[in-house]
Amino acid sequence: MMDGLDFNAILVTASVWILPILLAVTMHEAAHGWVAWKLGDDTAKRAGRVTFNPISHIDLFGTIIVPAMLLLASGGKYMFGFAKPVPVNFFALKRPRRDMILVAAAGPGANIIIATICAILLNWAHMVPEIAVDWVASNLLISLHINVILAVFNLLPLPPLDGGRIAVGILPQPFSGALSRLEKAGFLIIIFALFILPWIGDKIGADLNIIWWLVGVPAGYLTNAIAGLAGLT
Repeated sequence: MMDGLDFNAILVTASVWILPILLAVTMHEAAHGWVAWKLGDDTAKRAGRVTFNPISHIDLFGTIIVPAMLLLASGGKYMFGFAKPVPVNFFALKRPRRDMILVAAAGPGANIIIATICAILLNWAHMVPEIAVDWVASNLLISLHINVILAVFNLLPLPPLDGGRIAVGILPQPFSGALSRLEKAGFLIIIFALFILPWIGDKIGADLNIIWWLVGVPAGYLTNAIAGLAGLT
């Protein structure tokens, strides 16, 4: 039977991952809904999605299962997750094309803000009671990394990701129309890139983990930049 010490260690380890993930996805989705509300569409507000309550945003597969699988598969090097999409009626927005870009950018923007705040707070993590220093510092550090990765991943220019919606709003026709039509297949493309390509790469002895190069590498540079601005380096 698992003793109390082991159980406590598991709880501590779980908490320094679960809390940052919940904060990241909750603020990401709430930001989408809040900006849409302020720009004329109250769909998310009426659906109870402009809230800091994580239960309203959690998706079992995207918020829990996928991050856990990626953390295990990558040995803790990277992860991403997603919540239930916030409902947005783009036709209700005051200026649909421009406002679609702003609504889409709000989620990654919120994650960058949170990452920056966490980096700044790391400077004062040692000021909490000694028994909590490691736990607080771990939460802040992991939150910094998770929010940056979530922001960079969501900015990939592929619908239904935020970057795809931003690209659709920026690109002229016929390019924006062609890109928007990828939305139905977008999730399958993401799953293929996340799981199938690396598996094929392992079988043939090639590095086909394109998500690491598209997300992990830029996220590393952005994390270092934020840490530098916060005075951590």
